[in-house]
Amino acid sequence: MAIVHEWLVNIAGSERVVAELLGMFPGADLHAVVDHLDFEDRAVMGNRHARTTFIQKMPFSRRLYRHYLPLMPLAIEQLDMSAYDVVISSSHAVAKGVITGPGQMHVCYCHTPMRYVWDLHHQYRQGPLTRVLMHYFRLWDQRTGNGVDHFVANSRYIAGRIQKVYGRSSVVIHPPVDVEAFAEGSERRDHYVCLSRLVPYKRVDLVVEAFRSLPDRKLVVVGDGPELAVIRRKAAANIEIMGYQPRTRVVELVAGARAFVMATEEDFGIAPVEAQASGTPVIAFGRGGVLDSVIDGETGVLFAEQSVSSLVSAVQRFEGLEKRLSAERCSQNASRFSRATFRDQMGRFLDERWTDFRRNGPPKRA
Repeated sequence: MAIVHEWLVNIAGSERVVAELLGMFPGADLHAVVDHLDFEDRAVMGNRHARTTFIQKMPFSRRLYRHYLPLMPLAIEQLDMSAYDVVISSSHAVAKGVITGPGQMHVCYCHTPMRYVWDLHHQYRQGPLTRVLMHYFRLWDQRTGNGVDHFVANSRYIAGRIQKVYGRSSVVIHPPVDVEAFAEGSERRDHYVCLSRLVPYKRVDLVVEAFRSLPDRKLVVVGDGPELAVIRRKAAANIEIMGYQPRTRVVELVAGARAFVMATEEDFGIAPVEAQASGTPVIAFGRGGVLDSVIDGETGVLFAEQSVSSLVSAVQRFEGLEKRLSAERCSQNASRFSRATFRDQMGRFLDERWTDFRRNGPPKRA
């Protein structure tokens, strides 16, 4: 078995899927375009090192690996998969583009089709060369979808995007969340918390603007990123911008909050599950993967528009329901997304598909 990922430079949600797969299949070989994990993050991967591509040796690939995106389709196709019976690609960009033969089963765990190619390309400033490159990427992305025998989506939302982009059905298996690390029971305080990377599409600016109009509510923003200075300039006296915080402090802040607040459209969204695991309800924009993880009126409140007025109304609705949103119900809901559940569902899925593959060969598609 081979497990293929895009790039290993830090540990986020997609890397935790890879780590769980490596735990399930310790004999599998790990492949990636580049592998620059530090010592601490590599421990999450069981101290495994990936077999990499020529981009690993390109200048400044540790820091500027994203700049080599135009070369990544070529690089991923150079990875030799010929020795494997089963290839699992963990893909949000190019990993699913590995080349496999008719006697090999290729399962793609799709975190999302390439967002900057399909969904967000009009939001980036593009010159003529970039527009041509994005067109090339869309053609390549669709073509390589044909080389996947089975798609697994991380949410119903992504299953819909897989159908839209690749014309393929998929099975939804939610990613593993370390719910045990966010044990509920901490003392509640009076703050709301927003935990996010500070980049434009996360819409932390919208959360800050909403709480500026709610001066008697306290908001704590945790996270770092290129928008940090912008967010700090927008903050008011009732809003604390904490920047990066260690994991233990994050757990404490989330577990002690009245509610976890997010205004972005996530592919799945691990943070709102972690919040519920700690017994903290969620106030979230009601699109994307959060529709799988938050039960409106039971474990949180969903709002319909990415606007200040819609979020303010959601906070007010939450406060009217707050006594009914129990910590026990939140943590019970979060338990559906545990690491053990992921291993059970993914293991059974792979066993069934491999048994069928050996008996009947590659699946027939219309």
